[in-house]
Amino acid sequence: MSTILVTGGTGFLGSYIIKHLVEKGYPVRAIRRSNKLPFWIPKEIFDKVEWIEGDVLDVVALEEAMEDVDTVIHSAAVVAFVKKDRKKMYHVNVEGTANVIDIMLEKNVRRLVHISSVAALGRTTTGGHVNEEKKWEESKVNTHYAISKFKAELQVWRGMAEGLEAVILNPSTILGYGDWNSGSCAIFKNIYNGFNWYTPGTNGFVDVEDVAKVTLLLMESNITEQRFIVNGDTWTFKRLQETIADAFGKKRPSKEATPFLLAIAWRMERLKSFFSNHRPLLTKETARVAVSRTWFENDKLLQTLPGFSFTPLEETIKKACEKYAGADNSVQPK
Repeated sequence: MSTILVTGGTGFLGSYIIKHLVEKGYPVRAIRRSNKLPFWIPKEIFDKVEWIEGDVLDVVALEEAMEDVDTVIHSAAVVAFVKKDRKKMYHVNVEGTANVIDIMLEKNVRRLVHISSVAALGRTTTGGHVNEEKKWEESKVNTHYAISKFKAELQVWRGMAEGLEAVILNPSTILGYGDWNSGSCAIFKNIYNGFNWYTPGTNGFVDVEDVAKVTLLLMESNITEQRFIVNGDTWTFKRLQETIADAFGKKRPSKEATPFLLAIAWRMERLKSFFSNHRPLLTKETARVAVSRTWFENDKLLQTLPGFSFTPLEETIKKACEKYAGADNSVQPK
């Protein structure tokens, strides 16, 4: 088997992608910025990975990492919703992706699996159903993260126009066991600690292991110049939070955070963060997403991969909550 390079390999999804690659016997090379490795993946998995120090903004490290590589799985990205992080996010998500594409073309690397996001398809104020045919529209509901991922995809399409074989994955909100102090995993910590508010919005959710499995299946295929929404199911935020609370044996959130209350809350959070120098728990961008109602369709993926099926979200949540609340929680940062 030819060597597979993974960017973002120490991130939430990237670490699970590495796990599945190693378990299938692939030689794996990955880029990292420090020696700290995700505690939620067994150490023996990472012991089988060839690590390159650097990141996607380091073209020298990228050139070294792509020597004798057949395929790149590009999952490195910054997810941020506060203004002070935007510059870095655009650098990593857009310029970093451009670097990956340029060096792949220079090194004649055959294939790319680009991990994007449903955010890159864009949201509209009216919400509605979204499939792979949706065209990007400028909207106040789009976050800067969404814009950065949309622009990153433009770099991938440029690479395909120059002869690169590539496929794009657009996962919805990814759920599973990871660091519950950051990203989508933080919702588990909030509910575990008794958070009593729910928002009226609707969103797509998917198991992290399912996204990793789909990544490998599409990597092994000959499909190119295609995108796929990777979404397990569409739930209300209320249903999601109630299901997590039930799995933890905690009280269900009972107070609805209306758009009016959210508008007050994000302004208070911004003021509080100004004085505390801590990142706000809620921002103007995340408040807008929390009340939007969007359904992400997965028909194209299921028709393309007829042997694949998504893990029911109830099962995903139960498994994750057992790990967060159980023995594994001894290594979970507080």
